[in-house]
Amino acid sequence: MSHPSDKAGENDIRHDRVRQILFYHSSSKHYLHRYADGPGRLDWVNQPAPFRTYVGAPAIDLPLLADAIVAPYSDLYVPGAIPARRPALDTLAILFELSLGLSAWKEHQGSRWALRCNPSSGNLHPTEGYAIVPPLSGSEAGVYHYVSRDHRLERRCTFTAATAAALTLCLPSQSFLIGLSSIHWREAWKYGVRAFRYCQHDAGHAMAACRYAAAALGWSARLLDAPGDAEVAALLGLDRDADFAAVHALDREHPDALLVVGPLSSAAGDLNLPPVQGGDWAGKPNVLSREHVPWELIDLAASATWKPATDSEPVFAPQPLTPLATLPPTQTAPTPASSIIRQRRSAVDFDGQTSLDAAALYHMLEHLLPRPGVPPWDLLPWRPHLHAGLFIHRVRGLSPGLYFLERDPAVHEPMQAACRATFLWRRPALCPDDLDLYLLAEGDLRETARTVSCHQDIAADGVFSLGMIAEFGGVIRARGPWSYRRLFWEAGVLGHVLYLEAEAAGIRATGIGCYFDDAMHEVLGLGGDRFQSLYHFTVGGPVEDRRLQTLPPYFHLDGHRGG
Repeated sequence: MSHPSDKAGENDIRHDRVRQILFYHSSSKHYLHRYADGPGRLDWVNQPAPFRTYVGAPAIDLPLLADAIVAPYSDLYVPGAIPARRPALDTLAILFELSLGLSAWKEHQGSRWALRCNPSSGNLHPTEGYAIVPPLSGSEAGVYHYVSRDHRLERRCTFTAATAAALTLCLPSQSFLIGLSSIHWREAWKYGVRAFRYCQHDAGHAMAACRYAAAALGWSARLLDAPGDAEVAALLGLDRDADFAAVHALDREHPDALLVVGPLSSAAGDLNLPPVQGGDWAGKPNVLSREHVPWELIDLAASATWKPATDSEPVFAPQPLTPLATLPPTQTAPTPASSIIRQRRSAVDFDGQTSLDAAALYHMLEHLLPRPGVPPWDLLPWRPHLHAGLFIHRVRGLSPGLYFLERDPAVHEPMQAACRATFLWRRPALCPDDLDLYLLAEGDLRETARTVSCHQDIAADGVFSLGMIAEFGGVIRARGPWSYRRLFWEAGVLGHVLYLEAEAAGIRATGIGCYFDDAMHEVLGLGGDRFQSLYHFTVGGPVEDRRLQTLPPYFHLDGHRGG
């Protein structure tokens, strides 16, 4: 039986960790008069290697089969429209190819770099992916690390028969686990103290990418919210100090999340994960950089948000809304999901001229609302905590100005009370009934959008830009300091929807991690920490850099690896 003083001690620790992560958040803000601490210059000699590998781990070269996925992108949003494939090595290969795999190579003046289906701040890719599988057709039960460069699985652990049986018993039928981790140093090398935020954005993008890839196979995916970080680390082998002895501490991976993937029923909830007590581990991680620069505030944030194992909470059940339209107004024929997923790019410049019909904008924003059984929002077990303040620049049928999108009606009264009293809170004409979009103030706000996004033209030259406004301080105090990471994950999922919906509309999007936090709050009139801006985004007509040569994603592999 626990003693009351033990509970008081736990509360004191939790309160201190909340204080620490709020301190990190404040310290990692960009301000109009100064930016958050960064490296000052880029040490190209010590740029982290973009691909993690485990030397000595048995490798399985995966077939490239995503071209066989011909289901329309619009069918991803229709529950049951795509028949479920049977989980096997071949379908696992498709899942990784369409989620964490390469989408292209770019080349310029002798330099070549890879792009991936999952976006990343600065294309630095701190997120690593794993598969934890029971016996599947074509593979042994175990823990596998995915190497996107080679479209290859590295078998880190081969389970004993007893461990494989225990995993099979705890998983829903025909399902498996995807594990995600982050290497904070990959982002800190370029972005300094703000890198911890960006790693969480990227983890959210990766989760959404996995959910969309699962949908293309007729599957679902759900974040397991109950396991603690120590459990995730043990399952992925990240706590095996002897394996990581030869690499710097900053080259190690931080456990992020586990997703259960497969033809899941709507009743599938959190799982009781079996400990991996029986298995043969193999492989040592490669060295990413010869020298490193520590960032104490990132270590503080990682420690403060370290999640303990928690009880499973009821899964959020969204209210049924109007079914999503099968095609955006800009499309005349269905486009394969695999094409939309692999053509996604981060725009680097907009033309300042492209516009969009209001109906097309509404179609895009409708995809930001959770619907039962519809990706990617059935991935997250909690209700929406993020909303959007939009700068509308070039939408035909809507006045330019400042708008606000509420993703949960419960936020309306507190948000209205927190914002400027002079705002209009007027619904636009012909706005769908289930889309809580409000005009706050009319006017040309391109310069404001540019300013709050670190003076970047791309925020003003698009069709619209936005800041993702989170229910912040109260959520962190009530749910625990680790919910800080989850808020950024939700922001990454939101961003991923905007990326794909922009591609489907024939335009392009890009995430903006550099923005002046409190300047955005000032635009809305927000004070305190009840609401905070966690990610900015912009959508518009891209200007392509024709100096760059584009190469196919796996041109470098021997043979075609076809199925």
